[in-house]
Amino acid sequence: MYVVALSGSPRKGGNTETLLRHVLEPLQEGGWETELLRIGGEPMRGCLACRKCFENKNRRCVIEGDIFNGVVEKMFRADAIVLGSPTYFTDVTAEMKALIDRAGYVSMANGRAFTGKIGAAVVAVRRAGALQAFDTMNHLFLISRMIVPGSSYWNVGVGLAPGDVEKDTEGLENMNHLGRAIRWLGERTAPYRDSYPR
Repeated sequence: MYVVALSGSPRKGGNTETLLRHVLEPLQEGGWETELLRIGGEPMRGCLACRKCFENKNRRCVIEGDIFNGVVEKMFRADAIVLGSPTYFTDVTAEMKALIDRAGYVSMANGRAFTGKIGAAVVAVRRAGALQAFDTMNHLFLISRMIVPGSSYWNVGVGLAPGDVEKDTEGLENMNHLGRAIRWLGERTAPYRDSYPR
């Protein structure tokens, strides 16, 4: 089983990455292959709504020269996708929004290729706006016919400076539970993924 976690934060080693690492720990312990990629701060153009992905049906976006096609390839391969973003003006970062728009379109254009995969969202927040960012990422999962596991609370960690979320005990406990929930769900649904309603 393979899970890819995508951080929309431009801060290397920041709070978003810390939260994602806590989600991945129980999956690593369960023998899953895990990968954490930082898309924040990397070139990621927004969707052009050109619909070329619907014409080409090659699991790629026609926009070249940024990291998107390499990232979406990993998303197609994954059994579970975890998106993480800091809260920027009560929503996700620009790179995360670009990923959501383009990945959603490319998946739909290719037979709804994310169908039956597990999707989870994680948010780092200083004070407010976390639920808006959480909803934005979950919208990709829900329209893509993915399975979204619940956890012990909203998947939010509170902190400003890098490392601050390590003090959010409740947030870290929730991340650990989320990782265990993804592991449990993935192991039980894997034999049936191809029969998930399309």
